Amino acid sequence: MKNLEVAQTLNEIADLLEIKGVQFKPIAYRRAAETVNSLSKPIENLSMNELIELPGIGKSIAKKILQIDKTGLLPYFEDLKKDCPIDYESLLAVEGIGPKTVKLLYQSLNVKDLDDLEHMAREHEIRKLPGMKEKSEEKILENIKYAKKTIRNLLGYILPIALELKNNLMVLDEVLEVEIAGSIRRRKETIGDIDILVITDNPLEVMDSFTSLGNVDRIILKGSSKSTVRLKENVNCDLRVVPEKSFGSALMYFTGSKETNVELRKLSIKNGLKLNEYGLFRGEEWISGVTEDELFRELGLDYIEPELRENHGEIEAALRNELPSLIGYNEIKGDLQMHSKWSDGSNTLEEMVSEASIMGYEYIAITDHSGGLHIARGMDDKHINLQSKKIEKLNDDFEDLTIFKGLEVNIDSDGKLDVDDGILKDLDIVVASIHSGFRQDRGKLTDRIISAMENEYVNIIAHPTGRKIHQRKAYELDLDKVFDYSIETDTYLEVNSQPDRLDLKDVYVKKALEAGCKLVINTDSHNRDSLSNIEFGIATARRGWAEKGAIINTEPLSELKKILKI
Repeated sequence: MKNLEVAQTLNEIADLLEIKGVQFKPIAYRRAAETVNSLSKPIENLSMNELIELPGIGKSIAKKILQIDKTGLLPYFEDLKKDCPIDYESLLAVEGIGPKTVKLLYQSLNVKDLDDLEHMAREHEIRKLPGMKEKSEEKILENIKYAKKTIRNLLGYILPIALELKNNLMVLDEVLEVEIAGSIRRRKETIGDIDILVITDNPLEVMDSFTSLGNVDRIILKGSSKSTVRLKENVNCDLRVVPEKSFGSALMYFTGSKETNVELRKLSIKNGLKLNEYGLFRGEEWISGVTEDELFRELGLDYIEPELRENHGEIEAALRNELPSLIGYNEIKGDLQMHSKWSDGSNTLEEMVSEASIMGYEYIAITDHSGGLHIARGMDDKHINLQSKKIEKLNDDFEDLTIFKGLEVNIDSDGKLDVDDGILKDLDIVVASIHSGFRQDRGKLTDRIISAMENEYVNIIAHPTGRKIHQRKAYELDLDKVFDYSIETDTYLEVNSQPDRLDLKDVYVKKALEAGCKLVINTDSHNRDSLSNIEFGIATARRGWAEKGAIINTEPLSELKKILKI
């Protein structure tokens, strides 16, 4: 059972209880969810006694967690959903609307879903409710559009599920080849469903095995060439059986994107050919389709990596032999943002360092929060100095790993940092970020980031646009100005690897690189298991056309020290 899934269920229980007006319990479930989400080990490996020992988890919630793990279902949660006649998931996806507002909207205006909400906002009924104003209503209308587009699953949630399905299929004797396709293969930040292709001489046996997998909730469609199931993780999965001679063309087609496929078909027609999921044809004659490589070659194109297939100029670049040599998934030499128990992390300093060492990193930076961010248990000056001494001692224990003394400082509403320069100057790496005041105007927010960049001790701007996928839109910035100052001040913008951030997003990565910026890919981990999230940051950078040389933490230790003036 995935920790993320259990935490999500606990948070949804808290939402439903809050909507019902239950006191105190929502807080308990949210605390338990936070604990589960930050665990450094799979929750399914824990016993009842071990669960109860965790902060915020009592006997009642522990029993529910074990029940979810054992059966994949929780009757208590299902009963709460049945008793709630509201599409709470879609309503809570609207920024600015929490469980209490959902309750108010339902009790006062009988709002049950996004359509009801939009109707009431357009009829100017929401502004009449207690605590609501005309501006609140306008914001809700604006955010409804965003919410309707974002009811998709995070890549970080879906990818492990898809990989497990692939592994379950690969071990079948009847399966000759299997690949994940669709937006997962392109590593989009959010995913609608899972697409898998297989080659087999025994399709019926493979479909029987697929539809009988343990995490299949129900069978939607079952056939010899295609089956669709609903997984217990609340996502659909399509499995297609493809002839070996068409596997490459089917993989290209079902990987997409739709826009790229259209352009590839146009190109084939221009060359007197026909391209579809069965292969490349000249008239009725089949030319190729076994592999994607040969299809691209027959069309006169360099191979286009899946992450680039979004019709953002990749076909034209492939025709001119000008595609970027994308950063590889194994080329990061170190992670320059992570947190420990010294602030809001769930693992000790030693545990974070040990995990980084196991991953084979040359260097890392410990960047616990500074004291100004009280919600993250930020460190005061005394603890910053104590941690620095601790890191110096740890460096003696790890011959192949250099640990930088770092700090994540908060940029306040006026652009000032919450730690004095006298402290910052003694650190190796300073990461600055905005954690509040997101509703300031574009100019003010831009000035805050630029002010931080102008500080000689700041090396990195973390999660630069402040977005949280499905939770909070990016705040508005003059990115061209930010890019210019990034270059001018040698301050590096982060590609944050947290699955719900991926910030800078791919299109901004591309713009930053076109402006001449260099970037850094970090995990912003708050537990040791999250260090592996680096792959999502790399994927985002690849989607933004990033090459190895554009990312500073692909450099060896000696070169990185020169770049950061350490």
